Amino acid sequence: MAEKKKQTKVILLTATFSIVVALFFAFDLQQYLTLEYLKSSKSLFISYYEQNPMLVLGSYFLSYVVMTAFSLPGAVWMTLGGGAFFGLLTGTFVVSFASTIGATLAMLISRFLLRDWVQGRFKQQMKTINSGIQKDGGFYLFTLRLLPVVPFFVINMVMGLTPLRTSTFYWVSQLGMLPGTLVYVNAGSELAKIEALGDILSPTLIGSFVLLGIFPLLVKKLISIIETKRGEANA
Repeated sequence: MAEKKKQTKVILLTATFSIVVALFFAFDLQQYLTLEYLKSSKSLFISYYEQNPMLVLGSYFLSYVVMTAFSLPGAVWMTLGGGAFFGLLTGTFVVSFASTIGATLAMLISRFLLRDWVQGRFKQQMKTINSGIQKDGGFYLFTLRLLPVVPFFVINMVMGLTPLRTSTFYWVSQLGMLPGTLVYVNAGSELAKIEALGDILSPTLIGSFVLLGIFPLLVKKLISIIETKRGEANA
């Protein structure tokens, strides 16, 4: 009975996921997620925001959560929009929580739909991965969140296949995504100066994110080496 209920839930969730994605592309909602549209509609959105701040903020927040939860393209433009429409402080606050909640939901969807199958199908390979995640999952996730080369929807999906705790995924994701959120929201607050995404992420900035992400792992490795040598010296 329990297995049948789970299969029903999987079918319903899969159907919901498919419908949301299909509607997104069927109504061509991507046309509203471009730099040109953000620039042309900025004044109008700010006007709406001044008249109905809670309604606009709530609608934006919910849209961002749904987009991230269902791994729909356009999160970068939504983040820029947060800075353009709400300013640096409010934009960062709203985007940070919306993106983290959405990412957590995406991770849980992946976990519910795919983890049992992947863990069963690749049992031997997953043993090593599970062991590493249980031991240092937070460090790995933090590093991945700071690497601009790894798409966030991939991180959400992959982490859903592992035994990483949901609470750990949430707070590490919020912390790890915060620097990138600040960069993009700040860029959005100066939208008129941007002509392409390359104007936001310079090679130096990308390198800084990479070093920031790798640093905790290097420190942990160094501490491990020191502890090992101390153990050998005391033996």
